[in-house]
Amino acid sequence: MSKNKNEIFENLFVLEAANNHWGSIERGKKIVREFAKIVKANGVKAAIKLQFRDVDNFIHKDFKSSGEGEELTKLPKRLRYIQKTAKTKLSYDEFKELIEYIRKHDCIPMSTPFDEKSVEWCVDMNLPIIKVASSDINDWFLLKKIASTKKPVIISTGGANDKQIDDVIKFFTNRDIPIAVNHCVSKYPSEDNELELNQIDYLKERYPNLVIGLSTHEYHDWHSSMYISYAKGARTWERHIDIPYPTGHEQKEVSSYCSLPHQVDEWFKAFNRAAIMCGDTHGKRRVIDDKESNYLHALYRGLYLKRDIKAGEKIRVEDLYSAIPYLEEKGQVSSRDFIEDDAVAKVDIKKDSPLLRESIQ
Repeated sequence: MSKNKNEIFENLFVLEAANNHWGSIERGKKIVREFAKIVKANGVKAAIKLQFRDVDNFIHKDFKSSGEGEELTKLPKRLRYIQKTAKTKLSYDEFKELIEYIRKHDCIPMSTPFDEKSVEWCVDMNLPIIKVASSDINDWFLLKKIASTKKPVIISTGGANDKQIDDVIKFFTNRDIPIAVNHCVSKYPSEDNELELNQIDYLKERYPNLVIGLSTHEYHDWHSSMYISYAKGARTWERHIDIPYPTGHEQKEVSSYCSLPHQVDEWFKAFNRAAIMCGDTHGKRRVIDDKESNYLHALYRGLYLKRDIKAGEKIRVEDLYSAIPYLEEKGQVSSRDFIEDDAVAKVDIKKDSPLLRESIQ
């Protein structure tokens, strides 16, 4: 796969809004506004990603009322998923309005489609990238539909094994579809000892031609995993985002795995600092500038004579000693230069004098 096809993923941040709009177009727009300001202030390339579901068909008709009327936090996970999906429903037109709002605020619109109809929405709304959730890494009904769009894809690996990851990568690369792969631990939130950031090395070695990223859900700080992942070569990142909830809202408070605007600001600043610290040279020796050269030259030792030397006499290593200062401006030979016993004095040189290039042949 050519490098150009991967550029769309390079240094891309994906801000996952999930269902945090809670079915409210106005809350969704507020999320976009708050985070778009942070994106602009930090000068990064960022997408704001929604989750598309054709809810009327996504939930089986026999289970739509399962857990209805009960507090979400008290429901089993499966029923909680059903009820939150139903309660946060947006229509096609509402999703489209939010997507245009994301574009208007100079962010890249993205979606994770969870069903085949939602993939069609991604095409209708001309989304440049489609995300595949960890839970769908081998959902071949959905993957075939996504592949039919020919759009670039980012896949989170979550709890997948090697074969499952290999299979999905082969599936898209064999169809010449650009793909990036995110290391992801599907624990919401993730503790520091669960991050397994060495998996970035593993994925880069296993898939050297792909952009490897990090989809992260840790919640203790917004710097460390950025510094580490950038240095390891991750070049796309994803986090869940949210804004505070009003008093009396069913959600009550922001989930611990979601980042608030000021936390994403810290995250972006950590990225920019990591990029500066790591530099931009790859596969070759860095350029040594004058500042560094001048500093090192001041530490070099010059060669001085242990005894008087007559013109025509050979100068041997045992006739010399090294000391500072190194008088480079006078043409002194340094201890870094003199190796062989083949220098002959052109003039008389006194003991403790610097050995100058003009004095030898």
